[in-house]
Amino acid sequence: MAPQYAPSLRSRLAPLLLLLQIGFIVIFGFYTEIDDRVTTDDGTSFKNFYPDFQDVNVMVLLGFGFSFTFLVRYGFSGTGFNLLVAAMATQWAIVLNGIESWYYRGKIWINLRSLIVAEMCTVSALISIGTVLGKTNPVHLILIALLEVSGFVLNNWILQTFLTVRPLNSIMLLHIFGAFFGLMLMWILYREGSEKPFEKEKFDCKTGIFSMLGTVFLWMFWPTFNSVLVDNYPPGRKLEAMSGTYLALAVSAVTTAAVSMLSSPKGKLNPVHMQSCILAGGVAIGVSMPVVHHPWEAMTIGFTAAVVSTIGHRYLKRHMVLSFQCHDTCAVLSTHGLPGLLGWVAHFLLIKDFDDHTTAIRFAVFHICTLLLTLGLSLSMGIITGVLLKWNFWRSPQDRKCFDDQAFWEVRNQKEKTCLSEDIE
Repeated sequence: MAPQYAPSLRSRLAPLLLLLQIGFIVIFGFYTEIDDRVTTDDGTSFKNFYPDFQDVNVMVLLGFGFSFTFLVRYGFSGTGFNLLVAAMATQWAIVLNGIESWYYRGKIWINLRSLIVAEMCTVSALISIGTVLGKTNPVHLILIALLEVSGFVLNNWILQTFLTVRPLNSIMLLHIFGAFFGLMLMWILYREGSEKPFEKEKFDCKTGIFSMLGTVFLWMFWPTFNSVLVDNYPPGRKLEAMSGTYLALAVSAVTTAAVSMLSSPKGKLNPVHMQSCILAGGVAIGVSMPVVHHPWEAMTIGFTAAVVSTIGHRYLKRHMVLSFQCHDTCAVLSTHGLPGLLGWVAHFLLIKDFDDHTTAIRFAVFHICTLLLTLGLSLSMGIITGVLLKWNFWRSPQDRKCFDDQAFWEVRNQKEKTCLSEDIE
């Protein structure tokens, strides 16, 4: 039986999507141009950059999409809404990132690098969506994506303009920004009774396999994600970033398995840990990558990130619900937030290129300000977004219809478990 709120969602989601998409078409029609030069100003070429673009695209669409399918009755929504949000947020990120180019050059120039940067901005929104996955409707997700991408692009501009942070360093803070934005979001949108699992918040072997497939996609292409914006100067720097990320991920996978087994009362591997925590090394090394030059440094960061993430996943998620009323569906704080902070600490400790104490102190102050600004803006934007989404106009799903595809998709009852085919035929 269809839920009562489903018909009214038509009057909200469809007009919102059409209005936004028509608006983007108008903006792109008047203010954008394709940068068709063989080699752009930053030295990138289509031939050399397209494989990297493919890898990042796979991460965003397949990696995150499949990783959201672990809920038994939320597979269509996990993958479908991921694609919808990514398509909408990437267009919005292209526009926001191109405002400076439009101001000085009269056009927003689009090339592969600008597409990749836009998709990386989108990743911050996908991270946050993991905290409220299954407890929101598509209208909520679109609004979350638009507001978070706006906040993240603003954060990048502030860091690069006022603190002279390099673009790569500011963009890689997406894990911290997304996790703490989501932290405020789930706190504001907390539902009474979440101390106990929702009726349909369940995990089984079949959905777990698809979710693990998403993790594998993320694990495979994370070296590209971390190194795609690295300037190959001095020569070999890009190779350092790729190899360091791979080693951190490899150590993270092994360590997660060990810690998961040690922390289990039955001495067995936890599949959820293997789906989430093995990525902690990639998160931490991405934030600290500019100062990691040796394999042992990358491996140490991956080891520490895996320990922190696995222990956090084992104990912190439940504690957050009971003590702080924060129900984190995908344990984003343990997967992205804590490893991201660890990466920031590693960046702080491993920097060595100082001529004197004054330069070192100045770097420390700027580095701390970078984190404080990122946290402050992410928490503020999370609160603003959460308050906006609390408005009854958006018609949040009822508790008994959370984590259920039937609220938004044409599916038969669970006994038959087949898609409707009448409209297709």
